[in-house]
Amino acid sequence: MECANISKYSWLDLAFTVIGVCTYLFDVGSDLWVAKEFYVHGDFIWFGVLVGFMLVSSVTVQLYSWFWLQYDRKLENFESQESAGNVVLFSGAKRVTFSLLLHVFQLGLFIRHISAICQGFRVWCHGGEGSEYAVYQTHDLSMLRLIETFCESAPQLTLMMYIMLRNNHARIVQCVSVVASTTSMAWMVVDYHQSLRSFLPDKDKQGCLSSVVYFFWNLFLIGPRVVAVALFASVLPCFIAVHFLLLWSAFVLWAWRQGTDFMDSPPGEWLYRATIGLIWYFSWFNVSEGHTRDRGFIYHTFMIADTGILLTTWWMYRDVEATQSYAVSLIIAIPLCYVLGLLIKILYYCCFHPKLWRPPDLRMAADASDGLEPSRVVQTVGASFQSFNNRMFKHAANFYVTNTSRAFKTNECEARM
Repeated sequence: MECANISKYSWLDLAFTVIGVCTYLFDVGSDLWVAKEFYVHGDFIWFGVLVGFMLVSSVTVQLYSWFWLQYDRKLENFESQESAGNVVLFSGAKRVTFSLLLHVFQLGLFIRHISAICQGFRVWCHGGEGSEYAVYQTHDLSMLRLIETFCESAPQLTLMMYIMLRNNHARIVQCVSVVASTTSMAWMVVDYHQSLRSFLPDKDKQGCLSSVVYFFWNLFLIGPRVVAVALFASVLPCFIAVHFLLLWSAFVLWAWRQGTDFMDSPPGEWLYRATIGLIWYFSWFNVSEGHTRDRGFIYHTFMIADTGILLTTWWMYRDVEATQSYAVSLIIAIPLCYVLGLLIKILYYCCFHPKLWRPPDLRMAADASDGLEPSRVVQTVGASFQSFNNRMFKHAANFYVTNTSRAFKTNECEARM
């Protein structure tokens, strides 16, 4: 079996992990501060909604983490990491029971961060030993942080903006929450992009400019969407839940129709589809092979129409006197920012988006225009841990691979399991 090498663990991966855990702790701390301020000032409704967002997000992330731990225990050589001397927090019956308790007490993600940082430092202290498992851990963390961001930070940012619009003023704690949520969303997007890049064989040749462009593309698409939802909620708060549930249900069905296969069990896959429905409420996220441009065009066309309806409704029902100072600016800036985001996205795909070519002689059942069926096992030079992160590779394949682009070397094995 001949395979290309997996990207090795680098100082940048360790830095992203450390910054990621700092961002995570800052986000959690700001959430608790905001919740305390709401409770102290007697805003029990906002306190309940905020705590609800935090609980739903935390439970969702813990479920993903637990599902993945169960999947990974079935992988070849996963349990042997402990005997090999690598930092593996979960192995053996007692450790599995302990990990279950950690996840029940909502500490699974935090422990994953600590484990990844310990493993990263170990790699650097032992001349690269355990690099493959460190890369594996960072890939899972990247996806978990992205899920946590859209399950908590995006709804929370919408809530904070709604409260400020509703009251027509903002307290310091609310501004801090907005900054924390925005920072968390922005960093997680870049972190996810960095994680996908690690599957490229020429990762080291990729500059930071593409990540910057990728960041601004998402910022200018997600930002206007969040503001539009908050504006709509400020005039018709009772209908925002109906709006979300209708769109979320439609998005979940669309994800099901696309035949997603990210998880290794039916319950896990439906959890993934439900999460994708939430992410699509705010931002586009490619989840399956084939016809990517068509699906992206349909999605953005729908979102432009829906955002237009939200803004029109707000304009019709707004308090003219209270919103006089910013109404016109918002109604002009929001569509312009979204269009700017689309233009930056086009620029990214034209100038910065690397594409991996799938050789036509590989006998794989995949769509003719997009996608790559990932192998489940790769061989690395001197690797003691040979199973690599198939979950994230599926997303990387959907994001980077095409049949029509110029050939790059691929991180793929011709042998099938």
